[in-house]
Amino acid sequence: MLKKLFAVSAILLAVISISFASSGPNMQEGMWEITSKMEMPGMPMEMPPTKHTQCLTNKDLAPQSSQPGQECKITQTKVVGNTVTWTVLCKGQGGNMKGTGKITYSGNSFKGTIKMSMIGENMEMICHISGHRIGDCK
Repeated sequence: MLKKLFAVSAILLAVISISFASSGPNMQEGMWEITSKMEMPGMPMEMPPTKHTQCLTNKDLAPQSSQPGQECKITQTKVVGNTVTWTVLCKGQGGNMKGTGKITYSGNSFKGTIKMSMIGENMEMICHISGHRIGDCK
């Protein structure tokens, strides 16, 4: 009897763990307004924040770049609890870049950072991002 109870408990624990692991972050799908503030070490002047909107879903959790003339591709995404991390490669007129991003969702908002570096150059950028849901996707 004790063996059966242990086996049933182990199976129940596994099912509960799988359901929590696949539930995704605390994020409501929809149209999001995303604010980005870029920092470049050694740059004499501060860049103003920029804003753009993007539809975010449970299948597309990482915000994309809004830079014109830049083509970025997310190569890996990982979700742990409410935190989403990813790696990205970008091709653009100024050269190719690689980077990592990390954001933490809190229902209708998120905060995080994206760190980018020029491939073959000693140039790094840190982008502080925040977002909030503004409605349904169009």
